[in-house]
Amino acid sequence: MNEIKLFCPATIANLSCGFDVLGLCLATAGDEMIIRKSDVKGVRITKIIGANLPMETENNVAGVAALAMLKSIKKEGNKYIPIDYEIDFDIDIAIDIDFGFEIEIYKNIKAGSGIGSSAASSAGAVFGINELLGRPFTRKELVKFAMQGEKLASGNAHADNVAPCLLGGFTLVRSSNPLDIIKIDSPSELYATVVHPQIELKTSDSRSVLKQTVSLKSAITQWGNVGGLIAGLYTNDYELIGRSLHDEIIEPIRSMLIPGFDLIKKTAYENGALGSGISGSGPSIFALSKGKETAEKIAKAMSAVYDEINLPYEIHVSQVNADGVSVI
Repeated sequence: MNEIKLFCPATIANLSCGFDVLGLCLATAGDEMIIRKSDVKGVRITKIIGANLPMETENNVAGVAALAMLKSIKKEGNKYIPIDYEIDFDIDIAIDIDFGFEIEIYKNIKAGSGIGSSAASSAGAVFGINELLGRPFTRKELVKFAMQGEKLASGNAHADNVAPCLLGGFTLVRSSNPLDIIKIDSPSELYATVVHPQIELKTSDSRSVLKQTVSLKSAITQWGNVGGLIAGLYTNDYELIGRSLHDEIIEPIRSMLIPGFDLIKKTAYENGALGSGISGSGPSIFALSKGKETAEKIAKAMSAVYDEINLPYEIHVSQVNADGVSVI
């Protein structure tokens, strides 16, 4: 196989109570990528459609993630195998491959939307190259390379978007060092509605407003909600899922950056949402619900709010994507 075409799904990170540790993968929104082998060694970004992003490999999240992965394998006979030690990705390490890769990116997820635009590119790049090399890494092992793309985008190598993008379903990042990720299957009737008001909110900017310390009382409340959400997912308890979608720490600060947030959230609850909150770093707002009919009702109600205040938006209704990045 010399070429591969991919669907790289959008994601919702944090899920209110799980800042930097929880995420889910969407089925209906995402980018497409084409990756092919090239006679020219290294990694080149040859086309970007739908966004004004850097073409230089070292300045593009897909390029950085791909380089991190390629520096972590070696050729042994006709196969490519992982190097069995941790690499400091800042060290200039030669790539032991006698050909290169070209990457085309077709962006449907807007940068700064809060639904994993940089994660889709980072995850897609490492997944596609891994497939072309005969799968030297598992999907879970690819996460640490995709995180390097996130580091370039936001200054922080977080996994709450790239993990669900690669693994599908819900993911819990129990630990970042060492990396320990648990995939959790979604209840079958769980749907997400996501509205993206057409403003850009950079992850680095939305992180800069956060407090560096929290009260013990707030932390205890947040821990309880994370545990409740995980328990609700495992037991298919939709009401418990809803009660647990509460953010004691991040949302009160970040919500001030999002036009109409309080009204959108109130509207989602009034139309049957289990819970609602900020998607990732914003400005997108998500609502989870039981059943497609309710999710679509919430979408219409959210749309009416932004129509009324005359703010352009995009809206998505989606089941949880169980598979993650996929070949198309």
